[in-house]
Amino acid sequence: MAATAIFWVQIMIAVVLLPVAVVLCHFPATLTLERAVPPSQELELSQLVARDRIRHGRLLQAVSGVVDFPVEGTFDPFLVGLYYTKVQLGSPPREFSVQIDTGSDVLWVSCSSCNGCPGSSGLHIQLDFFDPGSSSTASLISCSDQRCSLGLASADSGCAAQSNQCSYTFQYGDGSGTSGYYVADLLHLDTILEGSMTSNSSAQIFFGCSTLQTGDLTKSDRAVDGIFGFGQQSMSVISQLSSQGITPRVFSHCLKGSGGSGGILVLGEIVEPNIVYSPLVPSQPHYNLNLQSISVNGQILSIDSSVFATSSSKGTIVDSGTTLAYLAEGAYDPLVNAITSIVSQSVRPIVSKGNQCFIVTASVADIFPQVSFNFAAGASLILNAQDYLIQQTSIAGATVWCIGFQKIQGQTILGDLVLKDKIFVYDLDGQRIGWANYDCSMSVNVSTTSRTGTSEFVNAGQLSDNSSPRYVPHKLIPKSFIAFLLSIFMLGSFVVL
Repeated sequence: MAATAIFWVQIMIAVVLLPVAVVLCHFPATLTLERAVPPSQELELSQLVARDRIRHGRLLQAVSGVVDFPVEGTFDPFLVGLYYTKVQLGSPPREFSVQIDTGSDVLWVSCSSCNGCPGSSGLHIQLDFFDPGSSSTASLISCSDQRCSLGLASADSGCAAQSNQCSYTFQYGDGSGTSGYYVADLLHLDTILEGSMTSNSSAQIFFGCSTLQTGDLTKSDRAVDGIFGFGQQSMSVISQLSSQGITPRVFSHCLKGSGGSGGILVLGEIVEPNIVYSPLVPSQPHYNLNLQSISVNGQILSIDSSVFATSSSKGTIVDSGTTLAYLAEGAYDPLVNAITSIVSQSVRPIVSKGNQCFIVTASVADIFPQVSFNFAAGASLILNAQDYLIQQTSIAGATVWCIGFQKIQGQTILGDLVLKDKIFVYDLDGQRIGWANYDCSMSVNVSTTSRTGTSEFVNAGQLSDNSSPRYVPHKLIPKSFIAFLLSIFMLGSFVVL
């Protein structure tokens, strides 16, 4: 009788321990992130500048739960750098790879019968085409639909009177661009709620269905299925989900740079003690910050304050869709001259194709100065050498490094070169942006406001390849429960003996 009782106790213990053991043994759940493009596809720095200049024409003119998106790609500009995520749309869901772009508002993907949309990609991803007719939950947005009127003020939408379809046309500086119509359908989400993940939730959103692409968008070397605009206007997905009470009106990213690719993208606020915040400039279509000064090794450069003033054609923009970083003309020369003056005794300065470069025989971290972009509210963006230098080539045991900042008239644009290896938080309700240096290969804590008004904290990292449920992190398991598990293990050992 006693032996029988012990046997059933062991069975019950095994049933209780099995799922817990699976949780503990599989922590942490991580995603093996792939390099976006093969090393053989290198570009000249001038080509990157040209591409970014075209891309700047794309800047659109004048809840509860944490939604977690996987991130792939790399900042490395000589590997055709960009960061992209995957979204699932429609019923049944189909997966699309879309570039992460904080410089625009609209999510759009290539659609069936598209003219000029690339059919293959040098990023080694499988391109797809959305077909509204093949999704049982898709519907077209008409001109009279209230959702169509949301984008009229920001030029995100228009109306084709003959077809009564809500449409869009985004035209870029060199004539390249995209046009199409808006579709409403389901976006499938991986949502973390109270420490666990529900992988089969969905929300209805409207997004662009591209039927025409021209210019740079037709090229296959860095082609993706579309662009995921994370702007703050009404037609952005972040605004749509927030208005439905599904997510908070805040999102965060941490883009891996040093020695890796991928990163983290969540609709929620990453919580990190070292984050500093600066307010957004009011009434601007983009994420404009008030840059007040630039310092090198703690010395503020002599730059006229009017260089940093915000207007329709000036100011400082945070834009994940830009590969490099661009400085307004009045700030570029003082910065480059200051850096060159400090390192000229240790390196050989050269000018390569109009870019200030250096032949270096030692570690750039030991030679080049720290640069600080100083914003309103005392928030400084600290840039170390590899945050503003790009390794270009090697010559007889020496390495050529070039300053990654490019001179531009008017606006200063902070692209992936300086955004990488940092947490960035876009708090739209608080109208502020925060940042902190961070190892983006690590998981992060994310806060969101629950329906009860309290603050919830969950742990988010990269999603697994198969979007399987995320395992509860060890640090979120109560100590009392761990003690209980230990006593169970000890009891089990005793019974066996």
